[in-house]
Amino acid sequence: MDQQRCHAAHPQDPTPCTGPPAVTVLDTAGAGADGCEHHGARLLASLDGGSVHALPDAPQGAAIRVFKAADTTRPFCWFDGPRSEPSQLSRAENRARHQR
Repeated sequence: MDQQRCHAAHPQDPTPCTGPPAVTVLDTAGAGADGCEHHGARLLASLDGGSVHALPDAPQGAAIRVFKAADTTRPFCWFDGPRSEPSQLSRAENRARHQR
């Protein structure tokens, strides 16, 4: 993707794209951003109630991979610091807490 990053990449997230845009991530109001699988997962993990949809030319399974990766990714994972509140943990971490 040259020096440019996909639209799903947060300006403060320092990580590079892992490929071309493959998914659209939508928030609950229907606003969305196209992104590579990596940034799509990070964006989806940071949204409450978001959804992911494969772009027409995406590799098969792209939306599923993003959905699964977002489940184990902490919201705004590029920020450092202690995380103990449910809103700061991944969906998988919160499920595990409630299964104990």
